[in-house]
Amino acid sequence: MEEGTSKSPSHCRSTVDYGDADPFQWDTREDCQVRQILDRIADKWSLLVIALLENRRLRFTELRREIDGVSQRMLTVTLRSLERDGLVKRTVYPVVPPRVEYELTSLGRTLHATIQSLVTWTETHQEEIAAARTEYDTRAAEAADATAS
Repeated sequence: MEEGTSKSPSHCRSTVDYGDADPFQWDTREDCQVRQILDRIADKWSLLVIALLENRRLRFTELRREIDGVSQRMLTVTLRSLERDGLVKRTVYPVVPPRVEYELTSLGRTLHATIQSLVTWTETHQEEIAAARTEYDTRAAEAADATAS
């Protein structure tokens, strides 16, 4: 260790001034509750389920039909996780054959507004993002060609 370097843990963080933003607000440890919740609600299948359940109840087969590419197993895992987190309510009706419906809880409905904002932002900026991707891919291909030459 260089002379004058502090061994104090308080000096482990970056000395860069981030203004009001705190880039360390979401702990990256796996046991961090915030990270676990963000991992759940930011999952593509969870986002789609929450969006589809806005103001309506759907059966498992209806959800599966609406969500292109989701497997039965993945939809089951997603619904169970959302139910465990209190975002989705599962109702089983005692009929033959059994009928099961899913709907957002009041907590899930509060999340829907946030997801809708994200979707709106994406729709607004999709062309800019597509252009940036094309520009990046072009630069990457040119760099690869230059390296190969």
